[in-house]
Amino acid sequence: MESKQSFFRGRGGRLFSVLAVLIVIVFLAGGILLATNYKHLGNLVKVVTLVRTQYLQTVDTTQLVDGAIKGMVGSLNDPYSVYLDPKTYAQLHEQIKGSFGGLGILVGIKDQYLTVVRAYKGTPAAKAGIVAGDVITKIDDRDARGIDLETAISLMRGEVGSKVTLTIDRKETTEPLQFTRELIREEISVPTVESQVLPGTAIGYAVVSQFTEHTSEEMKENLAKLQKEQVKGLILDLRDNPGGELIAAVNVAKNFIPKGPIVFIDYRFGRDQEFSSEGRTAQLPLIVLINGGSASAAEILAGAVKDTGAGTLVGVKTFGKGIVQTVFPLDNGAGLKLTTARYLTPNRNDIHEIGIQPDVLVQPEENSVLDVQLDRAVELMKQKIAG
Repeated sequence: MESKQSFFRGRGGRLFSVLAVLIVIVFLAGGILLATNYKHLGNLVKVVTLVRTQYLQTVDTTQLVDGAIKGMVGSLNDPYSVYLDPKTYAQLHEQIKGSFGGLGILVGIKDQYLTVVRAYKGTPAAKAGIVAGDVITKIDDRDARGIDLETAISLMRGEVGSKVTLTIDRKETTEPLQFTRELIREEISVPTVESQVLPGTAIGYAVVSQFTEHTSEEMKENLAKLQKEQVKGLILDLRDNPGGELIAAVNVAKNFIPKGPIVFIDYRFGRDQEFSSEGRTAQLPLIVLINGGSASAAEILAGAVKDTGAGTLVGVKTFGKGIVQTVFPLDNGAGLKLTTARYLTPNRNDIHEIGIQPDVLVQPEENSVLDVQLDRAVELMKQKIAG
């Protein structure tokens, strides 16, 4: 029987010698000094060799490479930097475009739990009875506790007509609920801006649920509709808006922010970037509703409104995500979402892990059907209009 030593010197040895050379090239290209890291590099090669030659099951090289990349990105301890396998990468683009095959729910991470922010009317999720505040603990057989957002979204989406099972924790119940009926994926095209004139008032009310490629155009359409109805003030609801595209948030902000900066992007490398407004196009008194679920791109808009005095923020402190991710395409359809910059408000405030404080603090009432934050915003808007 051939010895392990001769095997390592043979085919396996040649394979991993090539692998070692490739790893060395990658490390050199990244500017890492092998003189101080050769032991770790050697361990990497040894582990790959041992897995390929000693592990009980056959392991595909692609699986090992993907695992190495995920581990590298995971070592950053940055929950917003994620390796995206081809399926997840494609679904991220679908989410940005605002049309996809899925269940019709908007989700976010709250206290490290995957939480439903909204179930859109008429979608499979809404028909099954899923509501805002539900905590998703399992997606099919996959434990969803501590899961990153991109992976969760990829698991819930799939081919139109296919089924998915969600296990839900709800405050009002003691036992987990399983939603299996009617959770059949459909083609979902989600509006990101919805508006109305509040009954008995001349106040426009617009909800922005997230920022996608379509949000800016949807905002223009909704503003035009509200202005035709001769509203005298606007309440913009950014509560539980998890963010989205930076450019979409900037373009929405141009409707409300006076001439000057909207946001500064502060990069580690290269020139910093400033996004500015040429002057607000919506000449209406403005109130913006915010809460702990208002994050990222939503905070760009809220921060610009606060710093420029373009409106009044009502609610509670925002989430505090003041960093920017860039999505880089990789080979074979994969991608890398990497934190590449931080953003600063027009007054150059860094709000990461700090959040934005409202101008008018209004705590929500738990277990109440009343929306005291919206009620307070209406009261303040009436004063603005009357004044």
